[in-house]
Amino acid sequence: MDAQLLAFVAVAAGMVALPGADFTVVVRNALASRQSGLATAVGVAGGLLVHTALAVAGLAAVLVTMPVLFRTVQLLGGAYVLYLGLSGLYAMRRPVTAGAADEEEPAGRAPSGPGRSLRQGFLTNALNPKAPVLFLSLLPQFVPDGQAPLPRTLLLASVVVLLALVWFPAVALLVDHLGRWLRRPRTARAIEGGSGAALTALGLVLVTGPLLN
Repeated sequence: MDAQLLAFVAVAAGMVALPGADFTVVVRNALASRQSGLATAVGVAGGLLVHTALAVAGLAAVLVTMPVLFRTVQLLGGAYVLYLGLSGLYAMRRPVTAGAADEEEPAGRAPSGPGRSLRQGFLTNALNPKAPVLFLSLLPQFVPDGQAPLPRTLLLASVVVLLALVWFPAVALLVDHLGRWLRRPRTARAIEGGSGAALTALGLVLVTGPLLN
């Protein structure tokens, strides 16, 4: 049994499940519909696939060692997450009528089709500038001495993507399963406001935060 691989699976699972912008966007879109949530989840996994491919190809090292390029990606990612957060906060301005307060229809604004949800999930993850740093610092630690690094790194990267394909759709399905309560207008607005505030804060950290070393 490959003890290092098992250890990596545990670490990677914790990394994937850690709440962040990906988790928040999946939850928010799953409130709109199961289809939107699942499409967003697949988009997040697609973004991870980009990062893992860059790590395998060694291109992530170039990104990290070029401050201007890294800062550009950091600003783009922060701006996009900030846009999603402010959109959620703006959506809270819609009034909730007294007659709709206890209805079970979702109060959140649904993305216009699965394509948009897929794109939101993909961009939220793909534009995360911290992901290359995480992959570059994590993957090499689980390549045994004397083993060819490329096949092993490819295996580890595939594990991360597979974990994302399990975790984020599961989150979307759980939100949809609890939708009878979560989609009540007042509850949905509270969740949408909370997710909007979280995304706004994350975006501001990325935009205004210092350059990672």
